[in-house]
Amino acid sequence: MAPSPAPLLAYFTDVEGHWSKLEGSARGNPALSLDPHGHLQLAPGTRLVFGGDAIDRGPHGRRIVQALLDAHRRHPGQVVLLAGNRDINKIRLRRELSGFPPQRTPDPVRSAPRHELLRWIFSNTMGASLAFESRQRELTEASLPDHPEAVVDSFLADLAPDGPLSLYLRSCQLAFRDGPNLFVHGSVTPENLGRVPGLPAPLPSVDEWINALNRWYRQQIEAYAAGEYGTSGDPAWAPLVAYQAPQPGARTNQASVVYARPTDESGNPSLPHRTVVEALRREGIQRVIVGHSPVGDCPALVRTEGFELLVADNSYSPVEAGCKVLLRGEQVEIEGPSRFEGGREVVRAVLTLGEASPVGRRLREGGWLVKGQLPGGDFLLYRGLPGFRVEHRAVSPQELAGLPTEDAWPDSPAP
Repeated sequence: MAPSPAPLLAYFTDVEGHWSKLEGSARGNPALSLDPHGHLQLAPGTRLVFGGDAIDRGPHGRRIVQALLDAHRRHPGQVVLLAGNRDINKIRLRRELSGFPPQRTPDPVRSAPRHELLRWIFSNTMGASLAFESRQRELTEASLPDHPEAVVDSFLADLAPDGPLSLYLRSCQLAFRDGPNLFVHGSVTPENLGRVPGLPAPLPSVDEWINALNRWYRQQIEAYAAGEYGTSGDPAWAPLVAYQAPQPGARTNQASVVYARPTDESGNPSLPHRTVVEALRREGIQRVIVGHSPVGDCPALVRTEGFELLVADNSYSPVEAGCKVLLRGEQVEIEGPSRFEGGREVVRAVLTLGEASPVGRRLREGGWLVKGQLPGGDFLLYRGLPGFRVEHRAVSPQELAGLPTEDAWPDSPAP
């Protein structure tokens, strides 16, 4: 008797308050759809993984949180929600807006109305300069009070123990495994693999690590919901706040699966370190799927023999149509619009682990990554530039066959 095929899994991530990106991911998706009321519907036997960062940069953050939370409730066991840094860091606000602002808050801001403090916190400590105006616009569109203090009140209401953002965070986790596929928000690195805050030594088994990491996250979120404080007077959930943030003086945190990055500062992705790839492959994991690090208009696949990294954060793209990522065991299908020659073209790739293909490999000259194929058969090359700018180039299959390619391993040694 032939084994039954692996279930179909839909994935999208980092919509960051843009309903159009969620809508685009669901359009024409065999696993996922939106009904006329804006409810996410899953086909029987399928699964949805949302990779985190539901809010901040667009005017539909509340709507997206509610849609994901509603889907999680209506499709038990079919919907997995990963917590992103933009979701988790909001648990700071109830305390910081109640007399305990960040240490480096300027004195004039400390004594200013709450809405000025909230704007400062977003812009200077959360990388979310659009969050205040985005929420204000969402309140306006919903015909709710939208004056500055009402914006503050709306965030605090969302973060109350029974508020929608608190309930959403309680439904989330930090890592998820589905057969050969491992999902986290940020990345898997030598610094975070096997490690859980508070445990003195790394866990030897990847599955043990995933379970322990998710258990620690739940404990931290429950401590937040209960308003627990330690004997020193610090919040009991302070370790989670630190875990999801960049390390002091840095722009990343490679010790965190939430804030680690698999890209350089220009958005060029590399495979995880060889030691990580070897450790994951020993336990049957052959693909890591992440968001958090912008990689242009559509997802980027990076491949080596028997292992893949998929980076699907397209939050800095002006293309609002959204992308589709479908996984069925060892097969992955990627489809998304990309700016090209003054217009847009759909980029597509359908690959099985270990399949020979130039997609996911990097040209030795120029650092171009082969992202996928255009409708006419040409391959789209991608290169990230400083300031979230990108370059695209199309090459024919014949031309690409004559260009040397290589695996995109990271330059940095293991710690």
